[in-house]
Amino acid sequence: MLLHHAWRSSASRRVRLCLAEKGLAYESHVVDMERMEHHSPEYLKVNPNGVVPTLILDDGRSLHESGTICEYLDETYPDPPLRPSDSYQRAVMRNWIRHVDGSIGNLIVFNWVHSLAKVAAKWSDEELAERLRKVPSRERQEAWFRAARKPYTEEERAEARHKLVLLLDRMEEMIGQGRWLVGDAYSIADIAVVPFVKRIDEEIARRNQRRAPSPRRPVVGSDPGATGLCRGEDRAVYDALSRKGLAWAS
Repeated sequence: MLLHHAWRSSASRRVRLCLAEKGLAYESHVVDMERMEHHSPEYLKVNPNGVVPTLILDDGRSLHESGTICEYLDETYPDPPLRPSDSYQRAVMRNWIRHVDGSIGNLIVFNWVHSLAKVAAKWSDEELAERLRKVPSRERQEAWFRAARKPYTEEERAEARHKLVLLLDRMEEMIGQGRWLVGDAYSIADIAVVPFVKRIDEEIARRNQRRAPSPRRPVVGSDPGATGLCRGEDRAVYDALSRKGLAWAS
C-alpha cells in the first residue's frame, strides 16, 4: 500500500494511527502542501478532491476520506478490531466521526497559520489567482485566500477555540458512559478525535498554562488506564489526556 499524506494534516494523522494499530506496513509519500502538490494534475488523478490522505491499494485502486479509509482497513484487516461489534454502537461511532468532521473548519483556522499561510502570503496577486484556479473545492479556495490575503482575526480564532472546547463536553459525556468514546473498546471514534486534541493542546492548553484550572471542566483521562486515548504512532498527541487530562480554562 502507498499512503499519500502530510505530517500536519489532521486527516492524515487519523489514517497513520489506524495503520499503526493494525501493524500494517505501507510506503509513505509525504505530499508537499506548501508547493500545492495535492492540487497538481498528477495528484488529482488519484484524488479528484485535491486533499490528503489518499491510500493506494496494492491493486492500484485508490481510497480517500480518512473515515472511509479507516473503515476499509478495519474490514479488510479485522485484527485488532477498531469498530464496535454491536450494530448500535457502530452507528454511534459513525455519528461521532461525522460530528467531529463537521468541526474541521475550526482546525483549519489554526493548522494553516503554522506553515501554509507564511508561504501563501508571499505570492503575488497573479500567483495567487493561478494557484486558486487549480483548487477543486470552493471551501479550500476560500481557505487559501484567507491564508494569503486575509488572516483570521483574533475574534475568529477565539470563536474557533470556543467551538473546539465545546467538543470536550461531548467527549466527557461519551467517556462517562464507558472506558472509551464508544463503549469499552478503542475504536475509530477515538482515532477521529486525535487532531482536535492536538490543536486544543497547542492552541488552548498551553495558552492557559499560567491560569488556574477551570472548575467548569472536569479532568478527562487523568488515569491513562481508565480512558486511554494514547495509542498508536502519534501517541504524543494524547499527552494532555493521558497525563493530566483536560483541566484547562475555557
